[in-house]
Amino acid sequence: MQKLERNPIIVDPFNTDFAKRWSWTTLGKALLNAAENHAKARGFGMMNLNDVNYTWVLSRLTIEMEEMPSVYEKIEVCTWIENIYRLFTNRNFSIVGADDKAYGYARSIWAMINYDTRQPANLESIEGYKFEPYLAPEIPCPIEKQGRVRPLDADNFVKMIDTEYSDIDMNGHVNSIKYLEHIMDLFPIEAYQNGRNLKRIELAYMAESYYGDKLLLYKRDVDDNTFDVEVRKLKKEDVEAGDLSFDEYQQRSETILRSSLVFQ
Repeated sequence: MQKLERNPIIVDPFNTDFAKRWSWTTLGKALLNAAENHAKARGFGMMNLNDVNYTWVLSRLTIEMEEMPSVYEKIEVCTWIENIYRLFTNRNFSIVGADDKAYGYARSIWAMINYDTRQPANLESIEGYKFEPYLAPEIPCPIEKQGRVRPLDADNFVKMIDTEYSDIDMNGHVNSIKYLEHIMDLFPIEAYQNGRNLKRIELAYMAESYYGDKLLLYKRDVDDNTFDVEVRKLKKEDVEAGDLSFDEYQQRSETILRSSLVFQ
């Protein structure tokens, strides 16, 4: 079986933004679906792992786009495993169009965890699964690896939102791409107009959140085109306790994601 998986996609009208460009949230979902298709075809997809009480969790996701495909364009989301280590694996992506035009690339880091204990599995020795035949470090992914984002301050607070039914995925927690949607909504529509668009986003997932939690979103301006974002959660039991001041909300909150965005 080939090491690289190709997933053909047509940019449908209702998966585009106001400028008739493929939306970033649809792109994010396409990347995760491509990863699952690749893993499933090789025997280690989500449902395969669920049968033995394991699942994949996304730890890091970095996407860099030179250009977004437009409505009705035919593209391919390609994915391959760059390398595997004891506790995590590197998976890369390319987004290509006609004549192999490269729209962009993505890098991701995944861990396999026990469904009950939430502890990571040793990928180098887990019984019944072999990843080495599918490693393809020779396939280029010409974008920089993810950096680190410093913690944000209380002064950077923007808003607090509820977690709702539509946020929750098959693993029972807030979907990874829902955070991307919430982060992009921190910026006014003008940030995406007049030829300006998001070029690169880095997402570092640090903990999970669940239905009933509240999410606190913080944003810091680094320069005119670069921004840092932090998402914290207030657990459902703290929300239901009530009678908390905003300072107490922040003190009890837990950081679950940090992100960096670059516009062009």
